[in-house]
Amino acid sequence: MHEVIICEKPKSSEKIAKAISSKAVKKKYNKKVVYWEIEENGKKTTVLSAVGHLYSLTPKNSKEKVFFDLDWVPLYETDKTKKYVKDYVFAMKKFGKGADKFIHACDYDIEGTLIGFNALKYACGNESLANVSRMKFSTLTKKDILDAYENMIELDNYQVDSGIARHILDFFFGVNISKYLMKSVRTAKNRFLKLSAGRVQTPSLTILVDREKEIKKFVPEPYWMIKAILEGDIVADHVKGKIFDQKIAEKIFEDCQGKDAVVSKVKITEKIRTPPVPFNLGGLQSEAYGVFGFSPKRTQMIAQSLYTEGYASYPRTSSQKLPESLEFKKIFKQLSNNEVFKKHIDKLPTKLKPNEGKKEDAAHPAIHPTGILPSKLSDEESKIYNLIVYRFISTFFDDSKLQTMRCDVKIADEGFLFKRKRVSHMGWLEHYPYRKIEEEEFPEVNKGDTLKSKKITSEKKKTKPPARYNEASLVKELEKRELGTKATRADIIAKLYDRKYIAGKKIEVNQLGVNIIETLREYCRDITSEELTRNFEKDLDKIMADKITKNKVIESAKSEVLSILKDIEKNESKIGEGLYDAYQESRIVGKCDCGGDLTIKYSPKNKSHFVGCSKYPDCNVTYSLPKKANVLKTKCETCGLPMISFGKPPQRACLDPKCGKQDVVNKAPEIVGKCPECGKNLLKRSGRYGFFVGCEGFPKCRFTCSVDELKDKIE
Repeated sequence: MHEVIICEKPKSSEKIAKAISSKAVKKKYNKKVVYWEIEENGKKTTVLSAVGHLYSLTPKNSKEKVFFDLDWVPLYETDKTKKYVKDYVFAMKKFGKGADKFIHACDYDIEGTLIGFNALKYACGNESLANVSRMKFSTLTKKDILDAYENMIELDNYQVDSGIARHILDFFFGVNISKYLMKSVRTAKNRFLKLSAGRVQTPSLTILVDREKEIKKFVPEPYWMIKAILEGDIVADHVKGKIFDQKIAEKIFEDCQGKDAVVSKVKITEKIRTPPVPFNLGGLQSEAYGVFGFSPKRTQMIAQSLYTEGYASYPRTSSQKLPESLEFKKIFKQLSNNEVFKKHIDKLPTKLKPNEGKKEDAAHPAIHPTGILPSKLSDEESKIYNLIVYRFISTFFDDSKLQTMRCDVKIADEGFLFKRKRVSHMGWLEHYPYRKIEEEEFPEVNKGDTLKSKKITSEKKKTKPPARYNEASLVKELEKRELGTKATRADIIAKLYDRKYIAGKKIEVNQLGVNIIETLREYCRDITSEELTRNFEKDLDKIMADKITKNKVIESAKSEVLSILKDIEKNESKIGEGLYDAYQESRIVGKCDCGGDLTIKYSPKNKSHFVGCSKYPDCNVTYSLPKKANVLKTKCETCGLPMISFGKPPQRACLDPKCGKQDVVNKAPEIVGKCPECGKNLLKRSGRYGFFVGCEGFPKCRFTCSVDELKDKIE
């Protein structure tokens, strides 16, 4: 009897092999691929690993005008950077041949199911699917793995079909529409321009473009804020808040001058703040961005690593619920081996009932610690792990209580008010160190009291445009609009950055991104439609629920794609010209002294980017760019040229290396001596060509030298 277990990642295969048997032996195929063998009671078990997806879609005929006829082929055939995948595929072919039983033990979600299904079908052979069972687990702890191994379920073919359909739809929309857009540029301008569009990517970019347009068309409106500075360091605001009529603001300001305040009302209210709900992936990404500034993709990768190591549960979940079957007491007992966690766990109520959210996920519970304490984590991993642990602990505590004091006062018949807040009962706040705790003093004032007025102020301000999205708020927005999935949203945003359609932590869309959406809206609106994308997402869910067939959804997608491609083809020249012009505009980074535009260009000879004048050959001004440098909107204080960022740790420098304006971001430079010209500190800095020494008095003092020259220069 020979059984083969297919796992998603090498670390998972190790955890599963060791959980199943203490006699698991580590072996290597072709001196590269690790696999595990167990021989007990006449049964041989081989535990094999994938490395994520081993197979990808490709057109059967690359000469077809539209790619609808697709094949699954090994990933190393379509992506030359994935050559290492070949050994994993061949290992599965070798050990899967002639096996009696197959076990699908990849992550229990659509992607994991598809990874294992394709490995079985194409590497182990179609016959493997006739005798396959499925392991379902939410943590890689020994208990959960054994439970999944001893209570295997059938492979969910509807889940498989939904995964296949998702990949096919993404290929239909992404590859075909991108291909037609690039062809439009080639036809109109005889230039190659790498562009991409997608079923979820394009509506996501549309959301950002719409916000960009709101911001640009926003007209600031002036308003006035009247405040009274009272005794006891009390600042009271006029009850009207923003006053948009200048004459009214001036009258209030004048009437209140020199008048004291009389307390007309004092009210103290208490508000209950319920504990936070357990993390789902979106909640964890949002909190990690707000607390640590981690991008959603970074958080997802760290959470996945914690899961693979067995420290936390499966992260790609929508659930905000923690079932009792998790054995809370056992998890807390294990976590108590950490002295810091123990201080909080010792105060837990006798009855362990978490505060839960509304969202559910049939596949996995909310993200939680397994109880296994990490032996060694990186700084970033520690932050996410602690965040998960403290969130888990805090959900079991009682409500916190927040007292708010509102005091209304009258100054010359004008109403003012001030508020104070304080926590009257800590509750869960005591056990979740990522929330600000209000600790304001309540002044001792009563109705009828007179408070001396020290000063009346009137401040003119302007209304602000809508805020830009950041990565976390965009993930929330995509979730709210039902675009993409919990597992794909972070990747979609990362792709928009990679395509250079967007930039910055506060996401700003460049001219190319804006123009792509405006062009597509004008000539083929459907691809930007949220409704179209949302409906297909619902159809993919219906496939899983056996309410619609995979083939019906695929045929519907074909019709939609053909309609969009027809619109692009009909307006090919206009679309191509618009996209190329927008691309050229998006490459402009500043003005040359000759009046031309400084533009990012590419040198095929040197295989590198540089900045050059648009009036070449009449003007031959050029600036080299370090590898993977970004040209910033920030201008150099010395010469006015753009600043660039590059390297790790991040460094900023002027585009012109001769300018000397260079610095390391967020890192204090090392003091290496005194400047021989002005006497200020000499700082060791990191520039584009390595370390150099410069005066901290720059730009008034321009003394610089290389590190090697330092001793001679000072002496």
